[in-house]
Amino acid sequence: MLYAIIAIIVGLVLLVWSSDRFIDGAAATARHFGMSPLLIGMVIVGFGTSVPEMVVSVMSALDGSPGIALGNAYGSNITNIALILGITALISPIMVQKQIVATEMPVLLVMTALAAFQLLDGYLSLMDGMILLLVLLGYMGWTVKNNLKGADNIVEDLSDELESSQISPKKGLFWLVYGLVVLVLSSRLLVWGAVTVAQSMGVSDLIIGLTVVAIGTSLPELASSIAAARKGEHDIAIGNVVGSNLFNTLSVVGLASVIHPMGVAPEILTRDVAVMSGLTVLLFVLCLDKGSAGQVGRLKGFILLSSYVAYTSYLISTGF
Repeated sequence: MLYAIIAIIVGLVLLVWSSDRFIDGAAATARHFGMSPLLIGMVIVGFGTSVPEMVVSVMSALDGSPGIALGNAYGSNITNIALILGITALISPIMVQKQIVATEMPVLLVMTALAAFQLLDGYLSLMDGMILLLVLLGYMGWTVKNNLKGADNIVEDLSDELESSQISPKKGLFWLVYGLVVLVLSSRLLVWGAVTVAQSMGVSDLIIGLTVVAIGTSLPELASSIAAARKGEHDIAIGNVVGSNLFNTLSVVGLASVIHPMGVAPEILTRDVAVMSGLTVLLFVLCLDKGSAGQVGRLKGFILLSSYVAYTSYLISTGF
């Protein structure tokens, strides 16, 4: 089992590193072929930090480990809200713009409800996966259309950053290809290690996906959210989490279902999706304010972090 633990650690490190290189390369290559910084920024906001979850879940589905695929998606959503925003708010209170509360969060609530509805029959079919991916495409089209009319602060900041980037087209293409190769290899290493540890300890791969894999693949969101909060870029801190959760719910589960339709254990709906849904509603309530912007302060951050500790403690006490 020692080799499996080493594989998890090495896989996670390489996964986070290669996802950054892949996104940098993709942005530089897209810019070279004429894509506007605005559209590239839009893709990075929603897609960038979810790359680890997507690749791991696809590899898990291909390897016949649906528990890791679903645990990774739903566990990452729980981790993003409760652990990442909780820690970020404790470090620096997060201001929440009215636009996020009025637009992005209601969309996330609806998508979370859709995910729960699809699990009612205990099975994620090919059709379920296709519906999720089609909804994702529709949401992306709607978001791009709105931001072409008037980019929000998150996209404008990323657009300025991309325009100042000095990565050459040749170097960008290299990082695009090399990053993708390392992403795939590191995810396979991580999945193998996680499955091996689960089998050795008599734990379901779902529990491993909800805990170890979910935390590991959420490291990019943690790093970027803390950095954004410390710089006072509160929209990015909240936007990272809301955007990532949308992509996890739609693309990660959608891709896994299309590749490998799967039966869903009852506890995924009654425990994990229920907790994910409850935290999503809680985040929405915590961000509400009578003024133009709400705030997730240290007390609210403590509430979120305590929720994560309680949930994880329950998983450990019942799953190991």
